[in-house]
Formats: sequence, structure tokens, C-alpha cells
Amino acid sequence: MILYLLVLAIQVACVIDVIRNGRNQLWIMALVFLPGASTIAYVIIEVLPRIQGNRHVRTVRAQVEARLDPERELRAAREALGLADTIANHIRVADALSDLGRFDEAVPMYRAALARSPDSDSRTEAKLARALFETGESSEARMLLDAITPPSTQSDRDRLTLLRARVLTELGEADAALALYADIVTRMPGEEARCRYAALLLDQGYEPRARAVLEEVESRMKRLDRTQRAADADMYKWASDKLRALRAAG
Repeated sequence: MILYLLVLAIQVACVIDVIRNGRNQLWIMALVFLPGASTIAYVIIEVLPRIQGNRHVRTVRAQVEARLDPERELRAAREALGLADTIANHIRVADALSDLGRFDEAVPMYRAALARSPDSDSRTEAKLARALFETGESSEARMLLDAITPPSTQSDRDRLTLLRARVLTELGEADAALALYADIVTRMPGEEARCRYAALLLDQGYEPRARAVLEEVESRMKRLDRTQRAADADMYKWASDKLRALRAAG
């Protein structure tokens, strides 16, 4: 009885999906008169491709795969490098190491790729600058950022500015970093820039400004569903905890 009700529920859900998404109406007849086979066929042909094409679903699936086998991409990258000793494959290995937080190993890989590149590669130089920053080499990271040709797109320039703000913060130049954050938070997607901006404001004693930034993060978070929030889950948790503490303190 339970199995029958489950099949019936799936059948009804498929019929509703046909109507809502404007699918071929012949599916309804098939689902009514051949519920078993047609339900399986409908899910495989119509539902699964749609789910797999959803950006948020792809993001969550990639995150799950990364948790289950975090070194999968690194192994594939090293295998590709073993087959073809190219600049692109050196960068791929370095990117995989960076994604795993192994920046000390990524630095020489980025350096090797840049040394072999016949032309300036600002994108790889930016990746090297980040790896240097993450390994504590903030001064060298700053020199590299100063020498990089500005990217052509605004989004790439903003990502580079975010890194520069972090470097300046580490070097004790808080005022310069705050000015950069104040500019890019108005454009950058996600919440990393806002949260880092709020953290620096709090560190410098600008509590009211920090609270306003955190309230903006909270407002944006409430407009997203659980899947959309997953990409910035750590940032949202940090912001919520900080805002709760600020409100409790009055």
C-alpha cells in the first residue's frame, strides 16, 4: 500500500511538472495509462537533464564531490602534466593545489609556468600573488600586484582589488584597504568582500559602519534559498554570529 501511494505521488508530481513547464501533453496520457514505465521515462528524459543543468545544483554537486574526494582534480592535473609538460598543465596543477590550500606547493608551479610563458600572463600572476599572500609573503605579493597589467573586465579587476585589500590589511595599511573595500562591495557578487570589509571596520573600531555592512549581508542572505546560500555558508555564519553579538551588546 505504501509503495502504491509513493508511485501515485510521483505520477501526480510528473503530471503537474508537465503542465507547469509546458511539456508535450502526450506525456499526461502516458503517465495516466502507463504509470510505471512512463514515470521512469519522464524522469530520465525531462527531469534529470533539467536538474543537471541548474547552476546551483551543479555547484552543490561539485562541493559534495570535492568533500568525498578532495584530491581528485589534483590527481587528474598531475596525470595530464605527466602526459604533456605544458604551461597550461603546470597552471592546472597549481590551481588544484591552491584549491586544497597547499599554497606553498602551488607557488613554484605558478613560477615555473610564468617563467616559460613567452608573454605576460596577468591572470596567472594574480594567482601567484594570492599564493604568495597565503604563504605569508605579503610584501612580494604587493610588488607583484603593482606590476600586473590591469585586467580588461571589471569583475577581474575587482577580484584583484579584493586581493590587494587583503594584502594591505596584512601589511598594516588599514585605511587604504578600507577605501578599496568600500568601492568593490558595491559590485562584487557573493559576500566575501562585505564580510572582510566588516571585519576590518570592527578591527579599526568603526562599529556602526561594520554593523550596517553586516545588516546588508543579512538582508541579502534572507532573499536566497538554502542551495544559493551554500556557496557562502561560512561567510553567512560569521556575519550572523558577529551581528548577533553586536546586537546583544546594544
